[in-house]
Amino acid sequence: MIATLNSLGRPLLRMGLIPQIALGIVAGLLLATLAPDTAQSAALLGQVFVSALKAVAPVLVFVLVAAAIANHRQGQPTHIRSVLVLYLIGTLVAALVAVAASFAFPTSLALNAPAASGTPPGSVTEILRNLLLNAVANPVEALMEANFIAILAWAVGLGLLLRRAADTTRTALKDLSDAVSGIVQTVIRFAPLGIFGLVANTLAESGLDALLDYGRLLLVIVGCMAFVALVTNPLIVFLKTGRNPYPLVFTCLRGSAITAFFTRSSAANIPVNLELCKRLKLHADTYSISIPLGATINMCGAAITITVITLAAANTLGIQVDFVTALLLCIVSALAACGVSGVAGGSLLLIPMAASLFGISADVAMQVVAIGFVISVVQDSTETALNSSTDVLFTAAACRADGNTDEA
Repeated sequence: MIATLNSLGRPLLRMGLIPQIALGIVAGLLLATLAPDTAQSAALLGQVFVSALKAVAPVLVFVLVAAAIANHRQGQPTHIRSVLVLYLIGTLVAALVAVAASFAFPTSLALNAPAASGTPPGSVTEILRNLLLNAVANPVEALMEANFIAILAWAVGLGLLLRRAADTTRTALKDLSDAVSGIVQTVIRFAPLGIFGLVANTLAESGLDALLDYGRLLLVIVGCMAFVALVTNPLIVFLKTGRNPYPLVFTCLRGSAITAFFTRSSAANIPVNLELCKRLKLHADTYSISIPLGATINMCGAAITITVITLAAANTLGIQVDFVTALLLCIVSALAACGVSGVAGGSLLLIPMAASLFGISADVAMQVVAIGFVISVVQDSTETALNSSTDVLFTAAACRADGNTDEA
């Protein structure tokens, strides 16, 4: 019996991680369709996988960033500034795409949903203030609460000071980084089982019936995200590198977007992205910082969600939106999206702030947020997939602009 199981399982183990994940998705779909009750029981696999990723991510980021900076050799190139510029450009372009799509395909909402719970931020200034306060948070609390801004700040400071430490100290820190990376690789190997549980449970619980009432809104949002992923992001990468961007684009979508789609958390996908950057042979000094930073500030998908749903609310209420106001909305959406934490549904609570530009009351805006939660099964998953895969894409583009790395 054991020999039979080994003979059946050996071909599966020899397959690459992406084909295994694809099999997990198909198996989850079949289980949710044929046995919904059993599919809900499989949710434990997904919960354990996501919890493991979230647990290891803060420690990994802290140790990896500190070790990379402490062991950085003078004269070795880094591309953090280029990556940050690409993050900003990508988010602004995504917001512009969302405005154009909203004007081309105006959408109306049935505003009879109950108000969603949660306290939205009052302004972009408040968001930036919160980011600054998060950066100086207690490091122990930051690790416990997965506050990646503070984790980055403390790791950078510690790494800079440890550059003058003894060689043995820096070697020990690198060994610790390698050990934590090994734990991450072990967790990622269980991704097919985790995604199988997530797919089965999501479809068994939510189904797709609730999405049909808001199909047009969802199509505009997902269409914008697909356009950004397959058109504007590749164009930005081409302008940066001067090379055909699509091999790299599809590598990032396969290696990052699939897991991000089902975990619905940029923070949980940090270990996956770091492992992908390692396979792409990018500069460790760059991706060890740009990937966790991107999980917090690179939110082109969030900018699309905020813009499309806000303009849909304005259209429903008969509010005329001129070009200047739409351009202001793009800037506000891009800045606000930078303050979205890497957790599921983070962008939706920023909609009331954007809606205030058009004089939409908080009560109405929170009804719009409630509609956002209805479609979040697909919207938030697609948003996270775009956000997370773009982190790797722009990091790779910045690293490859000077031709110092291998092709994907």
